[in-house]
Amino acid sequence: MEEATYRPVSVGDWMVTYLLMCIPIVNLIMLFVWAFGGGTPVSKANWAKASLVWMLIAIIFYFLLFVLLGVGVMMSSRP
Repeated sequence: MEEATYRPVSVGDWMVTYLLMCIPIVNLIMLFVWAFGGGTPVSKANWAKASLVWMLIAIIFYFLLFVLLGVGVMMSSRP
């Protein structure tokens, strides 16, 4: 890896990062760019990968929750 990817991420860079995370769709695209693109500092790449893993866990959790709630509603409406 290049030595530049081990540089610290400044407070200003983190401010821009969190601002971009507030914009729908852009946040997802940027997480993939930072996680798997080149030239991103290692700490930011690891943070982006962890964020993507948490998003995947949340999606799976909500999917299972909606399925269980749907089954519960269908079962309770049966005569």
